[in-house]
Amino acid sequence: MNQRIATLVINGLLIGLAVLSLMPLLWMLSVSLMQPGEASAFPPPLLPAHATFENYHELFARAGMGRYLANSFAIASATTLLSLFFNVMAGYAFAKLQFAGKEKVFALLLAALVIPGQVAMMPLFLMLKEMGLVNTYGGAIVPGMAGIFGIFLVRQYARTLPDELLEAARIDGASEFRIFWQIVLPALKPILVTLAIFSFLGSWNDFMWPLIVLGDSDLHTLPVALASLSREHVQDNELMMAGSVVTVLPVLLLFLSLQRYYLQGLLMGSVKG
Repeated sequence: MNQRIATLVINGLLIGLAVLSLMPLLWMLSVSLMQPGEASAFPPPLLPAHATFENYHELFARAGMGRYLANSFAIASATTLLSLFFNVMAGYAFAKLQFAGKEKVFALLLAALVIPGQVAMMPLFLMLKEMGLVNTYGGAIVPGMAGIFGIFLVRQYARTLPDELLEAARIDGASEFRIFWQIVLPALKPILVTLAIFSFLGSWNDFMWPLIVLGDSDLHTLPVALASLSREHVQDNELMMAGSVVTVLPVLLLFLSLQRYYLQGLLMGSVKG
């Protein structure tokens, strides 16, 4: 009986915490469906008196949110694909290949993790300016093409692959490219999904760098466009909440659809240090 009561109490607490965590998201969705000015009442209503999609129509028909949504999707998708390409190859090389200075180079990369990203923004901006990438999609994509954390994540997971499997493939005459393509990549599927989610979310939610490198308003991403829109419609809470829903919903659906692989990649990657 005591065990049953303890189980009920724990489950009840977990459900309560889940409800508290979801309340801001649910209220954001509710306000986005309210009439203009309805959320400014005191006390603010929890549900719309007469639900409407007019705020979403305003966003896409007049505020040009469709263009910003396409910008965010294009930049986040390109960043994710390039990040997978470079991080996976580098992580596998540090995990399974032998080359001079491997451990020292990897230790240097890990040491660079303590450097705040803001410190590198100015030199990175000047480099991209010399390359002619400022105010272009390329300028927003290049910094996310490879990352130390992504290399570390892939390396830790790749180290769990048995060396005997790779050696057997080499003995059978398989080239390093064939081993990587036919053996390593399928085995890295969980960590690939995990890295893809990290890269996509990081690029999608990034505000500071697109704000710096993308001066043309037609190139703005959703977070930057939403911040600009808030200055023009500072009192229009319903419109701002509709913009927030448009910004959050795609990445939320992405995470929910891939969470099984995401958790598997995190857990498996921590098995071997």
